[in-house]
Amino acid sequence: MSSEKKQKASVSEARRKWEEGTLAKGVQRLGLSESPIEYYTPEDVAEHDFLENVGFPGEFPFTAGRHAIPVHIPMWGRGKQLGGGKTIRHAFGYSGYGTAEDMREFYIQRGKTPSRGGGPNIAFDLPTQTGYDSDDAMAEGEVGRVGVAVDTLRDFEIIYEPFVGDMELDRIASNWTINATANIIIAMYAALAEKRGIPLDKLRGTPQNDILKEFVARGTQIFPVKHSMRMTRDTITYCTEHMPNLNTISISGYHMREAGATRVQAIAFTFANGIAYFDAAIEAGLEIDQFVGKTTFLNFGGGMELLKEAAARRAARRVWAKIMRDRFHSKNPKNWIYKELGGGLCGYWPMTIQRPLNNLVRAAVGAAFAALIGEPPACEPPYDEPLGLGHSIEARQLAADASRILMEECKLSDVQDVFAGSHYIESLTNQYEQEMFDVLREIDEMGGALKAVESGWMKDQVIKSAWEHQTRLRTGEDVQVGVNKYTEEDEIEIRIPRTSPYKAERREDAEGRQIENLKRLKAERDDSKVQACLQKIENAARDDKANLIPFFIEAVKEYTTAGEICGVLRSVFGEVH
Repeated sequence: MSSEKKQKASVSEARRKWEEGTLAKGVQRLGLSESPIEYYTPEDVAEHDFLENVGFPGEFPFTAGRHAIPVHIPMWGRGKQLGGGKTIRHAFGYSGYGTAEDMREFYIQRGKTPSRGGGPNIAFDLPTQTGYDSDDAMAEGEVGRVGVAVDTLRDFEIIYEPFVGDMELDRIASNWTINATANIIIAMYAALAEKRGIPLDKLRGTPQNDILKEFVARGTQIFPVKHSMRMTRDTITYCTEHMPNLNTISISGYHMREAGATRVQAIAFTFANGIAYFDAAIEAGLEIDQFVGKTTFLNFGGGMELLKEAAARRAARRVWAKIMRDRFHSKNPKNWIYKELGGGLCGYWPMTIQRPLNNLVRAAVGAAFAALIGEPPACEPPYDEPLGLGHSIEARQLAADASRILMEECKLSDVQDVFAGSHYIESLTNQYEQEMFDVLREIDEMGGALKAVESGWMKDQVIKSAWEHQTRLRTGEDVQVGVNKYTEEDEIEIRIPRTSPYKAERREDAEGRQIENLKRLKAERDDSKVQACLQKIENAARDDKANLIPFFIEAVKEYTTAGEICGVLRSVFGEVH
């Protein structure tokens, strides 16, 4: 018998004696029927091979970390300067409301602060996300509410007016949180760059462009799955050739987690969707290592069970590395890493409107688990997330300081993957890896993510998990402090002032102003050119092999609206609700 097997046998015998003796006495002494806690030993991690299962940060299987040195560490703080004068181009905080003029003013004011760095990270209103113009009856009451209204290239021109000189388009990166109409937004950015004389291959940015999760969790899809996937295929193929520095997609798991998916479902469904996108690009003639470096993952969401969230993320790194190496046969180990923009966090769904300052603690827990596995300790969201649109200046300051405290006072990021070798965490990591592959195998057997989405199976699984979670809250099996427990009369609710970072009143009259702007633009443009462009788009849409983005660029230059373009596409592709 090997020394390792002898040790495990010895541990097993010692554990039996402990359970029958010391543990049993403790249970009896406290009047319990069974122990309320667990304890893990080497026998819970069967056949554990450190190099095979964990390895070193930045090397396969990436369990211990996606990079040898996490990228956020050398660029931590208010500056973004790396050693040797290197810089990382990034987008600023997520924001968007009202009209293009409102956002222009917002960015001008932000540019006067020391933290101005980065291009816009734009939130769009629902009409823009779903392909309706601001003057469409379907848009009534929603224009400029949850994001900025963008109908035409004119809006983009106004939004980007502050971004000139050392903040010119080829010196920043932009993010656009939009999916069904992402290619129209990319076309506007390309057209804007061409008008400024900036080559397309100099542009950097990231559209979300993850349409499959819209069918599962958000609902801003426009076209049937087949045609929606064509749009994503067009992004990847066009940008690979013409805009090689632009990320083509940000595959998102946190929306599904927010909608109710379990941690394993959120990660496995995200990977299944990623596989579908990559398959589409390969079927279009691209090689995996030709395009995958410009695909990203946004976030997988999170929860309050810190240790389980850490194990799930460690498993996710390993699962994706194996998918890239063994399924797609990527030859470049750099492409075996998922490029995640959001890092670890507790998620938005644990936040409560009751006793909202408790949310700061919740966010700090999420940031702590992220730091402990080598991710940025982002205390997201700010505590007032449930209180209404727009985080207050006070909440943002508290969130930023909480992250700084974890990083610079607690020094949680000084050691990479502190959980490596933990019997409990390694056992749970192995369990989650197996469960993720089981879900992926089930999806493969039904024909892949497209079938799982089209049939409604993936959405049904999320709904079922959401119902089960809500049931546990209702029965008290799961606890939310201040919601279903510790709600007695002597408990108090603490509130602090909340100052809006933008002129909230501007959002109230945004719809009227935007409709008037659009009416004026339509009167000034050459409608015959607009109609000619729309006819070209219709003809190209009927040819499945045609890439629509060049036709979108031509159309937006003539100030064709996003709604007009989507109207033509609806007539060809059909529409889903």
